[in-house]
Amino acid sequence: MTDRIFIRDLLLRGIIGIHDWEREKRQDILINIEMEADCSRAGETDRVEDTVDYRATAKEIIGLVETSEFYLVEKLAQEIAELCLGNPGVEAVRVRVEKPGAVRFSESVGVEVERRREEGRGVEHP
Repeated sequence: MTDRIFIRDLLLRGIIGIHDWEREKRQDILINIEMEADCSRAGETDRVEDTVDYRATAKEIIGLVETSEFYLVEKLAQEIAELCLGNPGVEAVRVRVEKPGAVRFSESVGVEVERRREEGRGVEHP
């Protein structure tokens, strides 16, 4: 499958980090998502019901990030991936989570994970 739906540069604020000061104040979190989904039916029908509703997905991600208090960007990336794969139309997802300015002299640091729906089951870690 080559169809991809993406959400780019979703800039949110949340509690994330292992240090005490990171647990007290919300930080910028930059998220990029690529979801593999078959978009052919939506291309024919022009109906949102026949595709992945990226607006609804983004709202769920916003809710997750704004209320979460994870220690690691790896955990946040995993939770976002599982949320995306919760949509039956999504077969695989790539999630990139970054903390801008987290390391001195760098623009950003973060992690990128890829997850795929297992045959008839939940999430597979490639």
